[in-house]
Amino acid sequence: MKRKFFISGLFLLLVLFVQAQQPPFYNEVQKLKQHTDSIVKADGGKNILFIGSSSFTLWHSMQADLPEYKIINNAFGGSTLLDVIRYIDDIIPVKNTKQIVIYCGENDLAADSTVTGEIVAQRFEQLFHLLRKKVKNVPIVYVSMKPSPSRVHLMEKMETGNRLISYFLKKEKYRGYVNVYNKMLKEDGTVMDDIFLQDRLHMNKAGYAIWIPLIKKALVN
Repeated sequence: MKRKFFISGLFLLLVLFVQAQQPPFYNEVQKLKQHTDSIVKADGGKNILFIGSSSFTLWHSMQADLPEYKIINNAFGGSTLLDVIRYIDDIIPVKNTKQIVIYCGENDLAADSTVTGEIVAQRFEQLFHLLRKKVKNVPIVYVSMKPSPSRVHLMEKMETGNRLISYFLKKEKYRGYVNVYNKMLKEDGTVMDDIFLQDRLHMNKAGYAIWIPLIKKALVN
């Protein structure tokens, strides 16, 4: 009996050790990968791939809001650009992807006060070049970092990052830039406060209603 408990204890420790060695978001990303692989295998059609952080993850009505397009949403909440880079081979199916739409960068700033808008832009450029090697001429669209009441202190950095990413994309081929930032501000330049959930960070339906027509204009048929 003691031997049985000893072996069980060792097994539990081994499981905990393995879990501790896994990078952030590992289990969530593997579920996304399995789901994506099943879609690509079952359907030979072309898909628009959305990747990035929680503003896409929590857009539960994305497919219904964009019914003209076949969408795979591989965003995972809390992710930074570095996380997306880490999992690029898991969340980017090479086959049947006709466009990639990215929303990410906000959490890079929120997670580390030393991260600047310039650093976010550099990380995005790294991601862009990695994607370009992986999917070549597939159009890549970046949705600008959004302002929110809970992250007003980051707005200056967001503006810098958005501007630099926009400049970078203008020099590249097969790319697009969607400016949602300015559309989410009042006339006096402050953030709209009625388009967010109670956390004052994530958007409600009114917030996504601002995004939908802007993103539609950047999507390929």
